Amino acid sequence: MTDDEVEDSPREMTVPASIEAAWGVRERAARGPRRGLSLERIVAAGVAVAHAEGIGAVSMSRVASELGASTMSLYRYVASKGELLALMVDTQMGAPPRLPVEEGWRACVEQWTRAALAAYLRGPWAVRVPIPGPPITPNQIRWLEAGLGALAGTGLSEQEKLSTILLLSGLARYQAEIAADFAEAARETGSADPSVGYGAALLRLTRAEEFPAVHAAVLAGATDDDSEDFAGEELQFSLDRVLDGLAVLTERRTSGTD
Repeated sequence: MTDDEVEDSPREMTVPASIEAAWGVRERAARGPRRGLSLERIVAAGVAVAHAEGIGAVSMSRVASELGASTMSLYRYVASKGELLALMVDTQMGAPPRLPVEEGWRACVEQWTRAALAAYLRGPWAVRVPIPGPPITPNQIRWLEAGLGALAGTGLSEQEKLSTILLLSGLARYQAEIAADFAEAARETGSADPSVGYGAALLRLTRAEEFPAVHAAVLAGATDDDSEDFAGEELQFSLDRVLDGLAVLTERRTSGTD
């Protein structure tokens, strides 16, 4: 490779040592005085705290306390709280499901997206963790591989496949975030569902002459959905519309009309 080629070649992003360790491409930190301390135990302890008390309770010192170790000893395995949170989310998401490839790309993508929502709902604290960059942790890349693989044969370009996965993961995360917000509000108010009585409140606060479309929706019962799977049903509606559009695009790609 010439000097010009080296200069023009894309730079590799800096991957934290803890992420490399999670991939198994870097030696794990040698055991210190506290025998048995490991990256896996540190991440598991963080997940346990998040499940029990929410993401706000997670700190390096709190996780160290849960493990009976010093805070400084954790930094030999994970360099920052941000790295710890990334690995916690990776653990929470787990591996992607086995997709029904025999049923075609649409069934695969639908199952992939619903499984992502389910993973978030099992650990709603995960949607409170900021997204600092593109996916890089092991399970995230396994999900990416599964999603991209589901779109094989659709005729979509590789960029379009990536954009599709970004869109679908965003749908799942958004519905999970709403569910988390509602659950948190319910805990604070002691209400089973903060949206109960929403339609009646709108009718009292607004005039039909000014908000005819809103009143029509309320009177039709559209605002009083008491489904136990509200997040799943809302996701399904959005997902169906997205997949309908993708079906049109894939038909164009495979037929050569676009």
